[in-house]
Amino acid sequence: MQFAQAGDKHPAAKPLKGFGGGGILEIVEDYDRGSYRAVYAVRFKEAVYVLHVFQKKSRKGIETARSDVNLIKERLKWATQMHAQQSG
Repeated sequence: MQFAQAGDKHPAAKPLKGFGGGGILEIVEDYDRGSYRAVYAVRFKEAVYVLHVFQKKSRKGIETARSDVNLIKERLKWATQMHAQQSG
């Protein structure tokens, strides 16, 4: 997240599918036979919000589990509200 805080993009960061554009990014890291993901929002000028960090459990496909997507959506909604309160 240090890259995002400095206004840069980590080389491994990519837009999370289903969230419209590059405002929600995902970094995938493989470690010790597991795959881990960090999802964060960079759509706000003054803040970076980490929305979810988790270990991908499914061994089928690369799709993010619906429960994780729903949690990311909930936290993005919260972050949007918090940002609006702090900015206004």
